Amino acid sequence: MNRRHFCLSLAALSGLPKLGFALTPAATVSQTALIGAAWRGPNAGDTYQAGVLAADWDTKKLAIRYELPLPTRPHGLLAEADGGLLVIGVRPGTWMLRCDGDGRIMQQISLSNEGSDNSLNGHAVLAQTADVIYTTETETKTGRGKIGVRDRLSLRKLDEWESHGIDPHQLVLDQKGQLVVANGGVPRTASDKKFDLHRMDSSLVKLDGKTGRLLQRWQLDDKRLSMRHLAWSDSSMDGKRYLGIAMQAEHDDPLKRVTAPILAVLDGEVLSVPTRANDGVVGYAGDITAAYNGGFVLSSNQAGLAQLWQAGAPDKLKPVVELQEAYALTSWSGPKPGGGVLISTAPGLVRWHPTAKPLFLAWPKPMALDNHWVLLNEA
Repeated sequence: MNRRHFCLSLAALSGLPKLGFALTPAATVSQTALIGAAWRGPNAGDTYQAGVLAADWDTKKLAIRYELPLPTRPHGLLAEADGGLLVIGVRPGTWMLRCDGDGRIMQQISLSNEGSDNSLNGHAVLAQTADVIYTTETETKTGRGKIGVRDRLSLRKLDEWESHGIDPHQLVLDQKGQLVVANGGVPRTASDKKFDLHRMDSSLVKLDGKTGRLLQRWQLDDKRLSMRHLAWSDSSMDGKRYLGIAMQAEHDDPLKRVTAPILAVLDGEVLSVPTRANDGVVGYAGDITAAYNGGFVLSSNQAGLAQLWQAGAPDKLKPVVELQEAYALTSWSGPKPGGGVLISTAPGLVRWHPTAKPLFLAWPKPMALDNHWVLLNEA
């Protein structure tokens, strides 16, 4: 690991907004964490795996609990109640698989057997009723965005709804069980090549979780900002629940991309861009997760940067990690009052928390983590 870069990430913590409490003794921190992840070997042509990483904070070591080979590159992962994973192929995706807590494949489907023209867009979410999952999809011939409604166990498609946009990417549930979908708005060919970006039409939509009926739709003034990844975060300061939206800039002008904002926030009714701060490289946020007190951490892998946004200082993004390929994020409670984040980087895992010292764990073998991971358990 590059010691200078890790020291930079530690130094960045001193510049965070004052949070009103002191460092918590390490004894109050959970001792282990299980993280569902996907990765390949260190070389670009290596095969992809999915599995569970076990982090031991005492010994400062990561171990692979189990791993299984994947057909192609994955994207999103969904935690299963038994400690297993649902893994979705990267856009344009053709497969999904489910494994149990011991790494045994319990279900695998190929879209070629469904008789549809759709491709998967890499994300899924479990319905509030827990009997179905929703997947973001694209109708290949028309480019129309779709929401697949699938049986949770068999993954068989039961219904299909309009996403009321194109290029739907991540989707989440609100507290009432309604679906919130980020339509990225980027026109793409069947092979996933972008084209006609002047026609971009990114939107955030709320759909009825039972019928798919459009309930609400939001858009930003800048049509070249693609809304892609989503995370909820609750604030104790104002009692609000915020939805953070990680964005990527698709402007033709490189200068506009470099200076484009990477975060939008929905405060329940109003969608806004709270800060023009960005990654300083390509205007790209690869992942987003909830952080302390209504805040979010965003990653920018090309900039090697993870940054914190807080409602109490809405015009700023504060660096929390500066390491090569800072990418996958997942919330980690840690000591009270919670609000920590686990961040994947090229050399290993970084554990960040607003009241505890950051910790680095090297990968258990040469490996390159993919875009997303999910916390399964901490104890």
